[in-house]
Amino acid sequence: MTPTEYEYLRKFLKDNSGLDLSADKQYLIESRLLPLARKTGLSGIAELVQKLQAGSRTLITDVVEAMTTNETFFFRDKVPFDHFRDHIMPEIIKARANRRSVRIWCAAGSTGQEPYSLAMCLKEMGAALTGWRIEIIATDLSQEVLEKARAGVYSQFEVQRGLPIQMLVKYFKQTGETWQINPELRAMIQHRQLNLLHDFAQLGTFDVIFCRNVLIYFDQDTKINIFNRLARQIEPDGFLVLGAAETVVGLTDTFRPIPERRGLYKPNDPRTAAAKPVLAAAAPRMAAAMAGQ
Repeated sequence: MTPTEYEYLRKFLKDNSGLDLSADKQYLIESRLLPLARKTGLSGIAELVQKLQAGSRTLITDVVEAMTTNETFFFRDKVPFDHFRDHIMPEIIKARANRRSVRIWCAAGSTGQEPYSLAMCLKEMGAALTGWRIEIIATDLSQEVLEKARAGVYSQFEVQRGLPIQMLVKYFKQTGETWQINPELRAMIQHRQLNLLHDFAQLGTFDVIFCRNVLIYFDQDTKINIFNRLARQIEPDGFLVLGAAETVVGLTDTFRPIPERRGLYKPNDPRTAAAKPVLAAAAPRMAAAMAGQ
């Protein structure tokens, strides 16, 4: 791969997915895109770049999906789900007692383990949510992972990662060497394709937004833009949940951290919150280590 081809692909990926690769990630692109080039009958990276420059829509989608990390597992990092069960939902249940409905958005929901983990948490609350209308929207850039999420079929290895055995027995059916989550939980989730760089106002407003382990791949300007748009899609008393390596601090005043609850944020009053200016010296490019959602 020539330096010119690498720079073209860096810009292409940033413009189409937000992925912000540093100058030393050439090996990463080669390891992900050379197999794709061969699979599609191309001679290598050079011909792949030529096809992208010619505007091949199918190849554009394939390249973005090849470079997107879909690392995820049930109840990943545990703490956010403890917050959801012990802090978020008790407050939501109290605040929405008259409305008796809750809307939750899992941004970058990948192959479905995160939204299904939330669905299991909600089912475990039992009578507290009887008669409530529950809506979980799970979005991702990749159509391929959304199809897997919709099917809700997981390997033995996947269900052993983070999923308590009692929940496996309670909410899954085994077929051969795979496990499928039961129809009732699958019906709780709507899976939609969405690029976070694009407008998501059509999704409506949410009581809870999980946006974990995806913003780490974006540069500072992109993060600020997404945070400010997320603030417009969340209820004034709602909750934003970020990954352990992500924060709004130093980027925007549209959200504030909740003390002693790592990764949990509340929206600020939009009349007083304002995005902080980005200083050129404080806007380093994030080297995408590809340990995503």
